[in-house]
Amino acid sequence: METKTPVYKRVLLKLSGEAISNGKDGILNFEYIEKIASVLKKCINDGVQFGIIVGAGNIWRGRSGGNMDRVKADHMGMIATCINALALQEAFIRCGIDAEVMTAVEMKAFAKPFVRDDAITALNNGKVVIFGAGLGIPFVSTDTAAVVRAAEIGADVVLMAKNIDAIYTADPRKDKNAQKLSEITYKEILARGLQAMDSTATSFAMDNNISIHVFGLDNCENIYKVIMGAEMGTVVKGE
Repeated sequence: METKTPVYKRVLLKLSGEAISNGKDGILNFEYIEKIASVLKKCINDGVQFGIIVGAGNIWRGRSGGNMDRVKADHMGMIATCINALALQEAFIRCGIDAEVMTAVEMKAFAKPFVRDDAITALNNGKVVIFGAGLGIPFVSTDTAAVVRAAEIGADVVLMAKNIDAIYTADPRKDKNAQKLSEITYKEILARGLQAMDSTATSFAMDNNISIHVFGLDNCENIYKVIMGAEMGTVVKGE
């Protein structure tokens, strides 16, 4: 049920690269990113703290490297997430949000290196912290980075804003009989082999009792609605 006060205090928001491109030609839809910023500002004014992990599917995916060495391909993906992180930071600042980028791979000319205590201090000081370069290691996705960073900063929930509105029993774009799931456990996701998030992220969230809420970013106001308790998308939790 939607409330007048936020149901979450500290949020780790996972934005997919496709979501921030929002179907526009080119890698980024700056108009839509500014709309996201305006929604975040409204949440911040209500006392919500944001850490953000952004994917890079709008630019590059490591698994798209064909015959490339997988490690090198994933390195390219990490760099791509930093491009998106800097784009978000710039849009947020223009909208009056104090934001900084912290990266798992050092690139001091552009961003601060990720240090857990520094990130928590920044959050407590009202800054939005955007985490770039995933976890700084190959073979793991930004879904895994999201749940790990959520655990590190003590987030109340991971909000996964995707280009699909919920978790389904199958891909609804391919299977017209796919059913939307309003709630599911981590064990069910793993047992059914659902592609809601990668299995490493699912297992980590389950082992560390991290709540995840998956919803669509077709309307950026959905971020505010979910934080205010609206029943939409899919809630993933333990038993």
